[in-house]
Amino acid sequence: MSTIHLETFIKADIRKVFDLARDIDLHQKSTFQTGEVAIAGRTSGLIELGETVTWRAKHLGVVQTHTSKITAMEKPYHFTDIMLKGTFKSFRHQHIFRQDGSNTVMTDILEFESPLGVFGKLFNYFFLKNYMTKFLIERNKLIKITAEQ
Repeated sequence: MSTIHLETFIKADIRKVFDLARDIDLHQKSTFQTGEVAIAGRTSGLIELGETVTWRAKHLGVVQTHTSKITAMEKPYHFTDIMLKGTFKSFRHQHIFRQDGSNTVMTDILEFESPLGVFGKLFNYFFLKNYMTKFLIERNKLIKITAEQ
């Protein structure tokens, strides 16, 4: 299993950042390079506890779908999504928020595992972890820019 831990400091109220992080429309804007589109479940607006979203995107030259469900949420402090269906063997993304004075610290903890045993572990180590880290950083940049306007 691979784990990515990112912290993003944002000069904005925690509630605003929390809502931007679960905004389907903003997520689609942040992933324009992969053509990611919500195609089923919640396809726009703010995703809520118990809801699902199915994404279609082109990653690594292959069109893929990924269905996630929000399994935990405490507004405005955290929410967690897990993969129900997709290319990963397992996928869990925790989104954690804390107010620090006039700033919000947004923390991503992404845990994922690729299929294919040893080959999947090698792929994670040599390529996928870095790819996913860059993907999250791009998403977080747009959240930060939007929140700080």
